[in-house]
Amino acid sequence: MSKAFVRENDSEEDEDLPEPASLPPNTPNYMTPQGHARLSAELDHLLRVERPRVVETVAWAASNGDRSENGDYIYGKRRLREIDRRLRFLTKHLENSKVVDPVQQTGNDQIFFGATVTVEDDTSASQTYTIVGRDETEPSRGHISWISPLARALLKQREGDTVRFLTPAGPRTLHIVQVRYQSLDDQ
Repeated sequence: MSKAFVRENDSEEDEDLPEPASLPPNTPNYMTPQGHARLSAELDHLLRVERPRVVETVAWAASNGDRSENGDYIYGKRRLREIDRRLRFLTKHLENSKVVDPVQQTGNDQIFFGATVTVEDDTSASQTYTIVGRDETEPSRGHISWISPLARALLKQREGDTVRFLTPAGPRTLHIVQVRYQSLDDQ
């Protein structure tokens, strides 16, 4: 293979991917205890298991000689950059995080971070949403980010209130049926 088609610089820098949704200025990265534990476990696994294994593979592959056609070396270096990028992302998000436990919000009928809210639309179809951190969203489970348009419309409202907000499909009206605070493990 011609050297003209081979990238010889092993220190190629991949740009960090943009974050899914940016936080408002001077705002912590709110998380539930479960979300914080999940990200911490991923960070720990990458640092203690995955990265050392890939470094070992890259070192072995580099000792084999010609790196330009060495698939283990090329793939290993690429995987190492992906791991390092994810480590930077996780470290940044965990450093800026503020853990809020929904269970500790007893006797609160107002909607804040961690609330599980049941709403009905104009057709009386009900849905339940839990307001979680931006790194914990799972739409299939009804977990929405606290910075999403729906969550922003619900925040500071109470049971019995009606909220109106704009969606890509147009304006939408929801009636708040129930507000509760519970552990995400209970869902």
